Amino acid sequence: MAIIATIAMAAFTSCLENDIPYDRIAVGFTSMTAEGETSPAQIDSVGQIVTLTLGEEVDLANVNILSYEISDGAKLSADITGGIDLTSNYKVNVSLYQDYEWLIKANQTIERTFVVPEQIGNSVIDPVGKRVVVNMPSGSDLTAVEVTDVKLGPSSITTMTPDLNNSTTDFSNPVEVAVTYRDVTETWTIYVEETEQTVSLDRADAWTRVMWLYGSTRAGTESWFEYRQDGSDEWLRVENVSTTGAEFSACVAHLQPSTTYEVRACSNDSYTAAIVVTTDAEYELPNSNFEEWWYEEDKIWNPWNENGEQFWDTGNDGAATFAQFGVGSSNSVPDSDTWNGEAGYSAKLETKWVVIKLAGGNIFAGEYVRTDGTNGVLNFGREFTGRPTRITGYWKYTSATINRSSDDAYRHLIGQPDTAIIYAALINKTEPIEIRTNPSNRQLFDRNADYIVAYGEVQTGETISEWTDFDLELEYRRTDVTPTHIVIVSTSSKYADYFTGGEGSTLWLDDFSLGWDY
Repeated sequence: MAIIATIAMAAFTSCLENDIPYDRIAVGFTSMTAEGETSPAQIDSVGQIVTLTLGEEVDLANVNILSYEISDGAKLSADITGGIDLTSNYKVNVSLYQDYEWLIKANQTIERTFVVPEQIGNSVIDPVGKRVVVNMPSGSDLTAVEVTDVKLGPSSITTMTPDLNNSTTDFSNPVEVAVTYRDVTETWTIYVEETEQTVSLDRADAWTRVMWLYGSTRAGTESWFEYRQDGSDEWLRVENVSTTGAEFSACVAHLQPSTTYEVRACSNDSYTAAIVVTTDAEYELPNSNFEEWWYEEDKIWNPWNENGEQFWDTGNDGAATFAQFGVGSSNSVPDSDTWNGEAGYSAKLETKWVVIKLAGGNIFAGEYVRTDGTNGVLNFGREFTGRPTRITGYWKYTSATINRSSDDAYRHLIGQPDTAIIYAALINKTEPIEIRTNPSNRQLFDRNADYIVAYGEVQTGETISEWTDFDLELEYRRTDVTPTHIVIVSTSSKYADYFTGGEGSTLWLDDFSLGWDY
């Protein structure tokens, strides 16, 4: 038996050799910091792009790179520490057996304002055309307009000639001002125009049971929205309107799916023309109750029916890679323990030690793509255009003490209770998110990425011995963007991507459901 085990382990060890061709290994930056950054750098290993988000006072012509890390053994074509010019994309080659061209680019937003009393709506500020357009009520005296707040360049380093702030200016004709910061001088043109319109309905974003309304009017006036179902004679006033300056907005809840409504904006005794919107349909995710599982010959459990639609996947392919040698097995499996005690299945996700690494039990909307050595490459996300407000379901959890970690940054967690997490995101992207756990080219989910439309999570570091309902609310960052994909990820060990967790931590899940209302 010892000889057989030795032979098996020798064969297993040979499987750990790096036999993947070099051109399949993404080589490049794994981290970067810069002076004046307002959020961590975004590393796109697939597109080979580093995006730095910089404060408005940073000089893009001389961005100070403080530090960076690249793949083990790789080299840069030029040292980038110190100042580099990011007024356009900066190209640099990362080399390991071959050259990989990377781009470093900057994302910088300058907050700009222009405010005058009695204006209708907020000013339109065009940083490309260098112009400002302000609407005022018909009959206003444009020869003496007071400017109460103006900012057209970076905060404390900008001068404006003439200085319009807290001044009275003749705007009967367009006015030009010189905006100077560092060695840059821009010529801006200010247009103040009269309008008969005193209120406008700027946007109506209809979801499934929710509608978001946005309007503008004269600052300080009473404003609201009204809506009615198509065919009804009764207008319903929207309560709880939020006002910011000359703009106002509201959320209308408890609507009917796939239904047409009319909406209008109101201010004093003025009403806009009604516009027509139609709410989206309501539906559920495929196999959201985790009933459809089937067993393959290679000992890998899959959360879909053999002839059905594959929506969910797991990391079982990686956890069971060496099952042929009697080592490793699926750690995300069906379980007959259901939340309501009825016949059927739940998903059971267990954290296990597989020979040399920790594998967290998991299930996610997407696809396991391949195994990279002893690491996984996955696609997070399935095509999805709905805008739900929450995900509900049932869970229970056994939290083991964290006893394994293969990452220096997380070894301090050893001895603490493990944590289970469920997170979800709606994204607007041309393809799913590629996830890689290999430390040399690691690319994990970034909830702050600019393609995130909405995000929410629930987690627990305590044992939940009985089935309990959870409510994961999605927080939207924009209401006018239609998602392209939905991401839902559940794992028995929150830091399993860093091979950190407690052996035996187990998360059960059952009956996920989408909510569409507030």
